Amino acid sequence: MSKLFTPENSALLLIDHQVGTMQLIKNIDVARAKRMSLALAKAASILGIPTVLTSSQEDRLQGPLLPELKDILPDAFEKRVKREGIVNAWTDVNFKAAVEATGRKNLIMTGVTTDVCLVFPAIDAVAEGYNVQAVMDASGSPYELSEDMSRRRMQDAGVVLTATNTMIAELAQNWGTPDGQKLIQLLFTDVLPPIQS
Repeated sequence: MSKLFTPENSALLLIDHQVGTMQLIKNIDVARAKRMSLALAKAASILGIPTVLTSSQEDRLQGPLLPELKDILPDAFEKRVKREGIVNAWTDVNFKAAVEATGRKNLIMTGVTTDVCLVFPAIDAVAEGYNVQAVMDASGSPYELSEDMSRRRMQDAGVVLTATNTMIAELAQNWGTPDGQKLIQLLFTDVLPPIQS
């Protein structure tokens, strides 16, 4: 099992990036967290990486998934796993089946919030033999303390913590390829701070 995450061996899991839950992010800038989440979705679209979207109680305060995801990944959006209150997505049989159906052992995971929606499935996936990279700037928590504790728990369990630009660079491997050129364009337009000429 390769530890290097490539488009051929990885899947992207976006957990509960919902209009309501996004507003709970306070440890980082919420607009940035949203931008990074959408950038990962765009990278998955460019590279053909299978993506599993899930939401929890869309008809409640959590609200619907970010509408931009429907434009970027229409098929994944249509097939999203709607959980009816199960906190740990990994214990939802439909979510687990969707992840298994990708056939991938390297999971790129993000969740809103980190301290509830991401920490538990990330740890459980590692325990079941998956390699997991949790993208921390596409996830967030209401409190610095709960974010910090969740990061520590994930790292202790073997989850690799990363950031959007690092993850996209790992998937690209070479900016000179046609896909690499699309990804570096994505980095400069959506992810990185502007370069002043």
